[in-house]
Amino acid sequence: MNVRRSLLGNRLLVIIALIIVVVSAWYSRELSNALATTERLKVEHWVEAQKTILNSAGTADQLNLAARISADNTDIPIIETNEQDILTGNFINIDSANVSDTNALKSYLKAFKQAHPPIIMVISDSPYLANKYYYGESKLQTAIEWFPLLQLLVVAVFVVLLVVSQRTHFVSVQNQTWAGLAKETAHQLGTPLTSLKGWIELLRDDEKHSKLVVEMDKDIERLQLISDRFSKIGSTPQLQMINIPQQIEQMVAYMKKRSGKGVQFAVDYTGDIEAMVNPPLFDWVIENLIKNALDAMQGAGSINFTIAQQSDKVTITIADSGKGIPKHEIAKVFDPGFTTKKRGWGLGLTLTKRIIEYYHKGSIAVKNSEVGKGTTFSIVLPVTSA
Repeated sequence: MNVRRSLLGNRLLVIIALIIVVVSAWYSRELSNALATTERLKVEHWVEAQKTILNSAGTADQLNLAARISADNTDIPIIETNEQDILTGNFINIDSANVSDTNALKSYLKAFKQAHPPIIMVISDSPYLANKYYYGESKLQTAIEWFPLLQLLVVAVFVVLLVVSQRTHFVSVQNQTWAGLAKETAHQLGTPLTSLKGWIELLRDDEKHSKLVVEMDKDIERLQLISDRFSKIGSTPQLQMINIPQQIEQMVAYMKKRSGKGVQFAVDYTGDIEAMVNPPLFDWVIENLIKNALDAMQGAGSINFTIAQQSDKVTITIADSGKGIPKHEIAKVFDPGFTTKKRGWGLGLTLTKRIIEYYHKGSIAVKNSEVGKGTTFSIVLPVTSA
C-alpha cells in the first residue's frame, strides 16, 4: 500500500512538473513574440537615427537625439549591406574577433536573413541608392527562447533522480524482505531441528532402530544445510577461495543419485580453477540449476558443465537437453513467481540470481535456449572478491 502511494505521489510530482514546463514554455513564447516586436521597432528607430546623422538634417536637438538612439543599441546585432546585398563592412554588437574574415560575417548575415526581414534606408531616389540592415536576436531574446528547454532539462534530471531514488528504495525494501524472510525461515527451522536431534539420540540407544537412525541423520543433516543456507541469505556470508570444479563435482555426485539412470552428467575443465565463493550458497546455486534441468528433461537427457578461467574471472556454463524456454519467456526466468512447472513458487532461479549477483558480485544469464533442444545458463564469477 505504501509503495503504491509512493508511486502515485511520484507520478503526481512528474505531472505537475510537466504542467509547469508547458505553461512556462507558452508564457516564454508570448514574451519572446512581444520582445521581437519591440526589438524590430528599436532597430527601425536606430536606422532612422542613422539616416538623420548621415544626412545631417534637422536641428541640433534632433541630431543629438539621433546620436543618443544610435548609441543606446548595445545588444541587438546589426549588419549593413547595400541595395544589392553586398556587405559594406559596417556592423555593430558583433565581436570583431568572430568576424575576422568576410566569410564569417557572411555566415552571420545568412542567419540574420533567415531570422528577420531587412529594414531598408533609402539614401537617394535618383539614382536609387539604399542600405539594408539585417539584425539578429539580442542576448535577452536568446535567453527567453532557451529558457523552456533549460526547464525541460531540469525536469528530466528531476525525473531521472526520482526514478533512481524510487528504484533504490524498492531494491532496499526488497532486500530487507528477502533478509527478513530468510532469517525467519532459519529461525523457524532451528526449533524442530533441535528437537529432532534429541529424539534421534534416544533412538540411537535402541539397536532395533539403528538403520532408521542412519537415514534420519542424513535427513537432519539436509535440514541443517537448508537452515544454514537461509541463515546466510539473511546475513553477509563469508567468502573463501575454493576449487570450483571440485565443488561442482561434489554437488553433481549428490544430485546424480537422485536423478535416475536416464540422466547423464559431465563436468569439463582443465587444471585447478579457483574463485572466492561461499560453499553452501554456491552449492545451492548449482543444485537449483540441476533441479531445473532435471524438471525440463523429465527423466532422460544430459547435463553438461563447462568451467573455464579467463584472467580475473571464472565462467561456468550449464547446458541441458531439456524442453527449452520460449524466447518470449527468457527475460522473465529470474523474476519472482515465474515458473513453467505446475508446482512450485518460482523462487529457485530468483534466489540463484540473488546469490550470484548480490553476494558473489558475479552475473548469471540464459546464454541460449531453444524449444525442444535445451537451455544453457552462464555464470561468471570474479576470481577474487570485490
